[in-house]
Amino acid sequence: MTQIDHQVHPVGPVAGSRIFRFIAFLYGIAAYLVFFVTILYAIGFVMGLVVPKTIDTGTDTPAAEAVIINLLLMALFAVQHSVMARQQFKAWWTQYVPKPVERSTYVLFASLSLLLLFWQWRPLPTVIWDVANPDLAVTIVTLSLAGWVLVFTSTFIINHFELFGLHQVTNHLVGREASPARFKTPLLYKFVRHPIYLGFIIAFWAAPVMTAGHLLFAAVTTLYIFVGIALEEHDLVDLFGDEYRQYKQRVSMLIPWRKSV
Repeated sequence: MTQIDHQVHPVGPVAGSRIFRFIAFLYGIAAYLVFFVTILYAIGFVMGLVVPKTIDTGTDTPAAEAVIINLLLMALFAVQHSVMARQQFKAWWTQYVPKPVERSTYVLFASLSLLLLFWQWRPLPTVIWDVANPDLAVTIVTLSLAGWVLVFTSTFIINHFELFGLHQVTNHLVGREASPARFKTPLLYKFVRHPIYLGFIIAFWAAPVMTAGHLLFAAVTTLYIFVGIALEEHDLVDLFGDEYRQYKQRVSMLIPWRKSV
């Protein structure tokens, strides 16, 4: 067991060597590119645009079986996404995965679990609502696109490249120490605590044609978002203490300008 630990956990000069830093940098870029392709595919998957397989296309499956498969796929993503983000898991995980690539590895695993979901998703084509008015339908599609724009904008407002691991591997490549975490609330974060999650909710629910499969996806992911917020804010309170508690009192969780409760 000790020999295995030494093999999988680079330390000292190995972890700090130029070749390791360069390999870690390439790995971070590769993980980011996988994420970028995945998020672009996600837009097409949810909105039914361009991509070969969308939320409403794929293998015909009995409804009960389709629901079970889809729930398992979403549960796999939720477990991976939540467990790997927790500090306790990171403390254990970085015994085996070098710390500079920990975030990139998390992003890569999340992307792969989403790609699996897109590949194996079973459509449930029953129509829940269908907006017949073309002008209203276009407005709803525009609203969905606005949700995706909000997601991307919010990531860049905080630090897009740190969020998805590139900042960490770049710092490691040039031998620069990461600065300590500081609490900040730039732009949109002054009006809502979680604009990224708000963007996802808008993007998932703003559909001119809502099928049973799309509704299942939107409902379960929205439920997961609320669970994710609870877990994330617990970690943020642990990290920033009263500073984050006061922020929660001042700023609404998801609805801009609504008084926090």
